Amino acid sequence: RWLERCDVHPRVVGEFDDSAMIQAFGRSGAGVFFAPSVIAAQVSSQYGLVALGEVESVVEQVYAITTERRMSHPATVAISRLARDKLFARGDGRSEGAGGREGND
Repeated sequence: RWLERCDVHPRVVGEFDDSAMIQAFGRSGAGVFFAPSVIAAQVSSQYGLVALGEVESVVEQVYAITTERRMSHPATVAISRLARDKLFARGDGRSEGAGGREGND
């Protein structure tokens, strides 16, 4: 839909399930590819790429799986909070995806 809205009509030259193949494809200059917005700056600087746009309607969920019902270790709680509040925060101050309560992610 984003491509249609931007009036872009790509010629698909490959489909990749492996991120290493996507990176090799992008580095070679053979075309464009999609990458998560959260790593756009890193990908751009590492490979000398330019972001063409952002597709806000695509959402990816990330889960922290623990053996306990609630995260209790201060380090895991801090990592979870930082990811939720900084790394995956939306522009409106809320977190992306299914958000849990602190210590219950």
